[in-house]
Amino acid sequence: VFDPSMPIAQIQQQVDAITAQQVNDEMGTNRYALLFKPGVYGTPAAPLVFQVGYGTEVAGLGASPTDVTINGHVDVYNRCLTPDNCIALNNFWRSLSNLTVKVAGLADCRGSGMFWAASQASPMRRVNITGGNLTLMDYCTAGPQYASGGFIADSKTDFVINGSQQQYLVRNSSVGGWSNGVWNQVFAGVSGAPAQSFPSPPYTTLATTPVSREKPFLMQDGAGAFSVFVPSARTSTAGPSWDGASTPGRRIPLSDFYIARPSDSAQQLNNQLARGKHLLITPGQYEIDRSLDIRRPGTVVLGLGMATLTSDDGSAVIRVGDVKGVVVAGLMIDAGRENA
Repeated sequence: VFDPSMPIAQIQQQVDAITAQQVNDEMGTNRYALLFKPGVYGTPAAPLVFQVGYGTEVAGLGASPTDVTINGHVDVYNRCLTPDNCIALNNFWRSLSNLTVKVAGLADCRGSGMFWAASQASPMRRVNITGGNLTLMDYCTAGPQYASGGFIADSKTDFVINGSQQQYLVRNSSVGGWSNGVWNQVFAGVSGAPAQSFPSPPYTTLATTPVSREKPFLMQDGAGAFSVFVPSARTSTAGPSWDGASTPGRRIPLSDFYIARPSDSAQQLNNQLARGKHLLITPGQYEIDRSLDIRRPGTVVLGLGMATLTSDDGSAVIRVGDVKGVVVAGLMIDAGRENA
């Protein structure tokens, strides 16, 4: 958890160490959440610049994405499997949310925008990117530079270079333009999206999103208290939920959550659910030897840092009963040694 009072060199050292460990660790077991308290990090003259590797979530802790500003870059580059085979096809399992990036720093090709060259399970949510392009491919490395799809929601960006991205879904956002399509690009409730033209170019564009609910997020208020904000389900919407107004929803104090750790057993987590607690699942890998049963309406299960729940004995990892308003978010759910 980073605080704006920390020296930028200290933050840079910590994020660089995690990047060095995670950027090529595709099948590793480490999970990280890099959480930024409200405030400003870096300056145009001394920017904060780092890459996001596997199993890493980067998120702001404000009520709005504008409450946390990073002057610099939060990038994902191609992964070079060999010197002449640099691709984003296997850049999975990372996320960026609830903050502003004012693009600054770096030089030449790398300074041309913020790079998010990722494919699948690497969402961007509630981000505000200003001062430069957002590019979804990495054109600064050797080829072939392929990328294979992603997801942006509840966000606002300058111009987007889609590049080699084969497919993409953008929902309830505002973009300063979109460069091209490869196979299939879908926009729902997105200001600045290309006009409907499928199959050539391959754009499917809806003026509004029929039904949606944004992901819950951890936040800190002005008094320093933590809570989880749960956005409301909405119908027939367009644009970011936070742009010009507060996101509709409810705030749940952290005291109503059980803070889960990888050492907790499934039985311990079920005991907490039975007591009426929500679950905040901290980063790590969890061996689940019996189903987590959610039977109370309105229960929230929120993972941080790509927390991973693995079925240990073939049980379904999570079972949600016939109750309303349950929200499960921010988790990777895996099969294990037995078919699940």
